[in-house]
Amino acid sequence: MNNLQSIINTSKSIVFFGGAGVSTESGIPDFRSVDGLYNQKYDYPPEEILSHSFFTSSTEEFYRFYRDKMLCLDAKPNKAHIKLVELEQKGLLKAIVTQNIDGLHQLAGSKNVYELHGSVHRNYCMNCHKKFDAEFMLNSKDIPKCSCGGIIKPDVVLYEEGLDNAIINCALSAISNCDTLIIAGTSLTVYPAAGFIRYFRGKNLVLINRDKTPMDSSCDLVIHDKVGEVLDQITV
Repeated sequence: MNNLQSIINTSKSIVFFGGAGVSTESGIPDFRSVDGLYNQKYDYPPEEILSHSFFTSSTEEFYRFYRDKMLCLDAKPNKAHIKLVELEQKGLLKAIVTQNIDGLHQLAGSKNVYELHGSVHRNYCMNCHKKFDAEFMLNSKDIPKCSCGGIIKPDVVLYEEGLDNAIINCALSAISNCDTLIIAGTSLTVYPAAGFIRYFRGKNLVLINRDKTPMDSSCDLVIHDKVGEVLDQITV
């Protein structure tokens, strides 16, 4: 922990790259851990349900899973989210690049957040493009539809769909220009997002994750612990 505090103290430009492990302390399940979504039992594997082709072919079944497992609207920001807000307010944290779709960084108060996989809080009619919030989706029945008759789709990146180019460019620019990159709560197995860290050219590469990752040996500092517990000990 002293090493992380020293890195924070000497950094002028920090970028935080976070995955599902950042939100598990808020009660949102991740995907690949022992108790994650991929190890729970459904009629279809979660990665199949959360694909563009399944959304198209089995829309009602998609929404049954989506409302049950992806809309965690009662979740609150945890210690990690709060500390990142403090770092941003002090001018140290320049950007958050997140794979999460829960919007907890913004709920905590973070301003410069790049959501690689979209957000459950943005939904749009596929016909007229009218916008809807997450509460509307949660309270909808069967297939949520607009008053125009169009199907409402979450603004989240499903399997088989590409990431938003504008978001990619902003995220890569932030990572390329920071002196410290903190990678947290991610197994670094989901591409293309996991490949973003190759663009880091700074001084300090820090990894905070409960389990080992393929990047452990390449980092300047590795901490195997809960993200919120680690960041909460940082003095800003």
